[in-house]
Amino acid sequence: MIQLAPSILSADFSQLGQQVSCIEEGGAHLIHVDVMDGHFVPNISFGAAVMKSLTGKTALPFDVHLMIEHPDDYIEDFITPQTEYITVHQEACVHLHRTLQHIRAAGAKAGVSINPATPLCMLEEVLEVADLILIMSVNPGFGGQKMIPACLGKIEQLKRIREEKGLDFQIEIDGGVNLDNIGRVAQAGTDIIVAGSAAFGAEDIPGRVRDLISRAGING
Repeated sequence: MIQLAPSILSADFSQLGQQVSCIEEGGAHLIHVDVMDGHFVPNISFGAAVMKSLTGKTALPFDVHLMIEHPDDYIEDFITPQTEYITVHQEACVHLHRTLQHIRAAGAKAGVSINPATPLCMLEEVLEVADLILIMSVNPGFGGQKMIPACLGKIEQLKRIREEKGLDFQIEIDGGVNLDNIGRVAQAGTDIIVAGSAAFGAEDIPGRVRDLISRAGING
């Protein structure tokens, strides 16, 4: 089943709890938590305290995306009873295999992400230990960007690799997803679709989430 993971990076932080309730009402499956440090990416977002403020106030699991340098230093900070995935960037990890093992040992599923200019071959040695592969379809650091269409080819290629090797990692996409392209994103083979401004930028957030889910062909 395809899952929708609205990114709170695009939420109104003065009404964060209320807006998270809206995406839950609309049928979202996960809360995508984009963490930026101003070093790995040219922006600063928020830390673990903001995410933890939602613990117990929603039933949705946390899908944590660490766009930061030295992620091993912060993994435990993002572990909560609702943390399902913690994803790090291949480009930020010197010992990627060890970092993925660290995430699992801390109690979350281990994800790894690559930027648009990074080829899939850079993940070849960790596909068997990753629970999730996140394909960035924009250059990370800012919300509201347009999708780089060529990244859909990576999704298709990754799906083929997964089938050929008999692996079971989830495939996620993040960046530029909207009502016009979410159908193509789903058809490419994506399991988890991140939507930021496309979800939280609507006046009727629950209605927009339902529309995104409908256009992606998501059931349940």
